[in-house]
Amino acid sequence: MDNFYIFVVALLFFLAISDLVVGVSNDAVNFLNSAIGSKVAPFRLIMIIAALGILAGTTFSSGMMEVARKSIFHPESFYFKEIMIIFLAVMLTDIILLDLFNTFGLPTSTTVSIVFELLGAAVAISLIKISNSPEGAQDISGYINSGKALAIIAGILLSVIVAFTIGTLVQYLARIIFSFEYEKTLKYFGSVWGGIAITAITYFILIKGAKGSS
Repeated sequence: MDNFYIFVVALLFFLAISDLVVGVSNDAVNFLNSAIGSKVAPFRLIMIIAALGILAGTTFSSGMMEVARKSIFHPESFYFKEIMIIFLAVMLTDIILLDLFNTFGLPTSTTVSIVFELLGAAVAISLIKISNSPEGAQDISGYINSGKALAIIAGILLSVIVAFTIGTLVQYLARIIFSFEYEKTLKYFGSVWGGIAITAITYFILIKGAKGSS
């Protein structure tokens, strides 16, 4: 059994490297496609800005993955072997899923993927434990943190709705201001609009991110 654990840990280590590569590639597909496709700047400059963004993001990360990892299920309700199987299933599914999306150039969220992969793997193992339990059927809430899981899923869906709504309004205002006679409007409002955008981005990266950074 010890050899099995060593094998699983080694496999998880190599899968983590692959998952990191696939995850970063997915983010590159999400955020660089529009910049490269529109030729807003030279390719070299886009790569430099993206690299600086990755550095800032890792420095001021707020630990979203820790929230997903610790809030989906109750680790104390599982044996160590079952925990290893859950994380192994999550790693394999994450690599296959993100690689599939990257292959077709489709955007997806690594955080959302992790949340639902953890939830699915934990529910599957929980159902197996319940079906094999000599005491009969047990409440799945003893294994799954249902309240937290539903709160995370609701937060994800709500954030998509809010982002879509606010993004539509902001884009509509930007189109009204800059689409017609843009030479004149850009002269008066371009710097103000750009300053507001940079200030908002800097606030979320530095101020909000620094609160949860390690």
